[in-house]
Amino acid sequence: MFRRLWQRRILRHLGAALVTALLVYALLPDPGLYPPDFRFSRTLEDRNGKLLHLTLTTDGKYRRHTPLAEISPDLIEATLELEDRHFYRHPGFNPMSLLRATWGAVSGSARGGGSTITMQLARLRHDMHTRTAWGKLWQIFRAVQMERHYTKAEILEAYLNQAPYGGNVEGIGAASLLWCGKGAHDLTLREAVAFAVLPQSPTRRRPREGDNKSLANAQHRLWERLRQIRGLPADPLDETFTLRELLPVPRETPHLARRLFSESASPDLQMSGIPVHSTIEVEKQRRVESALSDYIGRKRDVGITNACALLVHAPTREVLAYVGSSGFLDSTIQGQVDGVLARRSPGSALKPFIYALAMQQGLIHPYTLLRDGQTSFGGYNPENFDRQFSGPIAARDALYHSRNIPAVSLAQRLAHPGLYGFLKSAGVALPRPAEHYGLSLPLGGAEVSMEELAAMYCLLADDGCARPVKFTPGTAAASTAKPLLTPEVRHLTREMMRTREGEPALDDPGVLWKTGTSHGFRDAWAAGIRGDYVLVVWIGNFNGRANPAFIARECAAPLLFETFRHLRLPRKRETTPPGLTEIDLCAVSGQLPSPMCQHRVRGGFIPGVSPITPCEIHREVIIDSASGLRVARDDGRPGLQRSVQEFWPPEMLELFRKAGVPRKTPPPLEASAESLSTAETAQGPKITSPQSALVYTLQASASDRQTIPLRADAAPGVSRVFWFADSRFLGASTPTQPVMWRAAAGRWRVHVLDDQGRSAAVQVRVEMLP
Repeated sequence: MFRRLWQRRILRHLGAALVTALLVYALLPDPGLYPPDFRFSRTLEDRNGKLLHLTLTTDGKYRRHTPLAEISPDLIEATLELEDRHFYRHPGFNPMSLLRATWGAVSGSARGGGSTITMQLARLRHDMHTRTAWGKLWQIFRAVQMERHYTKAEILEAYLNQAPYGGNVEGIGAASLLWCGKGAHDLTLREAVAFAVLPQSPTRRRPREGDNKSLANAQHRLWERLRQIRGLPADPLDETFTLRELLPVPRETPHLARRLFSESASPDLQMSGIPVHSTIEVEKQRRVESALSDYIGRKRDVGITNACALLVHAPTREVLAYVGSSGFLDSTIQGQVDGVLARRSPGSALKPFIYALAMQQGLIHPYTLLRDGQTSFGGYNPENFDRQFSGPIAARDALYHSRNIPAVSLAQRLAHPGLYGFLKSAGVALPRPAEHYGLSLPLGGAEVSMEELAAMYCLLADDGCARPVKFTPGTAAASTAKPLLTPEVRHLTREMMRTREGEPALDDPGVLWKTGTSHGFRDAWAAGIRGDYVLVVWIGNFNGRANPAFIARECAAPLLFETFRHLRLPRKRETTPPGLTEIDLCAVSGQLPSPMCQHRVRGGFIPGVSPITPCEIHREVIIDSASGLRVARDDGRPGLQRSVQEFWPPEMLELFRKAGVPRKTPPPLEASAESLSTAETAQGPKITSPQSALVYTLQASASDRQTIPLRADAAPGVSRVFWFADSRFLGASTPTQPVMWRAAAGRWRVHVLDDQGRSAAVQVRVEMLP
């Protein structure tokens, strides 16, 4: 009886203990698999998942998060065989292994460690000291706690991501990359064996130059165990050391990596180790870097030491190459500054958009003649870069040769909101109102970033919609509701930017390009389009130091073309938009040719938009060979000859003269009644100064405020104009030269008479201040 009662009491106590143990086990809190301050290295991958950049953690470690599914099965098998072959069958600790290890410690015989994978993870997670009995018991408790809350796969993954692999390398993801140069998934069995033995003694077995007997012996022992299990041949490398010294850490695209890491700097992301995926294409990135490096290496003797570049796929706006400086670690050029983000004057790089807007608003077509001569826009007096003038010049040539005065003149004529409004709509950050920039905007009066400029050229190369460039895949970029430029205008503008023949350094006709030099030779830009790709390059100094060598056409343009040659991008066949028509134009005037126009070109024309008029320059005239004068009609007299002559307005002739391109003028009309009658039917002069109904205030005490300039636009063939105030003769001049009128106070009727009897008049009032 007593024995039965004793057995029941024992069973009750055992049951209570079991229930208590189960209850305690069920209530164990989640310990987590990683320390609270644990961080993985930040990693940046290219568009195809290739690792570009790996950083140190804040505690100076290299760790790369690697999911269990991406770890070689051979590495997992080798690790479990060495460390914990019963991993999937124990609750966190292995009693038999602990007893064997304890007996080995007592007897002095090496019997292996008693720690399971879970116990080792608990030691890493809680930074435990497990040499004492109490430490070992606490380690076991933590291991059981982990097994309560996590699956075996989660525990094994956490261990393989925290295990020490020598030096400051932790986790198989970083170890396989830095010791072996490949991903953890691609490890061979022999490499897996080499890695599996490292965590047991990461300091002694760390890969290094020379013999490492400890590492080699451990590998051979593990191989022998696997050979018996799997029937493997003898160790294929015998005693040869399989792993290498630390390989160069991937540090490509450092500027972009730093930028994207700062944009995703939350502790949760850093702890998760999730890589940042970029749109970079590593081969294109390396080719762009190589092109910049080669070019800078050849140009250092002229002070060109730094350059930046951005390559974008226009249809998607994805950045394929990002070079923030020519040397990230070069302190002499402040290489860690990100030139892609820097805002600088673009010089003339915005001019294509002025011409595009002018064509869209019906002000010009590519062959429209523009005036390139000394001009004043109020108090603004722009000059061309070479301080020369081309005279009348076709719009396409004015853009290609980057003439400043035609661009400023066109920008002034654009309808509101003009270039300023277009840039704002295209995503350019202009912090000040339009009045602040004025007419300096076409010549680089506002600062832009490289990515803003690239986005604008993508707009020109693609669909005309404003969308920012993007650096990570899958991010939908907002765009304008409708294209800012029509397909016809984009096509014409691109054709105006195409490389011309005769420039050997810029010999790729598939490249459409434009350069920009900022004021004071501080920045040299070049932007180019080739097929679906946009490339923008910049040469300069981050400290703003000027250099006479920073002439964009001479330094940035060659760099642009060299980079395109390195990239070997496909050329895209240009297709003419359906709304665009090609027509014959007079090669001289850019107008519709008449039968007298002997030289013609084919030019793009947008019906209903492009301005077009019959050519007024070429006319057939009758010349009396005896007198050399023109006559009104062929009256049958002997010596009359028909000839095609150019009739240029006087101001255009003056522009030609100043540009050093004189044009032959037709002979004057003979002084006959019939000739004069014919002349009267032509257009008379038009007074441009003074203007009708204005009050002009002169100041007697200021010499520069005592006169009014008299100017008029005269018809072709006019060589002299005569000025009058009421009946008082004021003076005569050529149509392009003003007469300075020292006026008295009062109301005046100012009229002008050309040398063919045609006249015009305006009413003005003059006031005089002391």
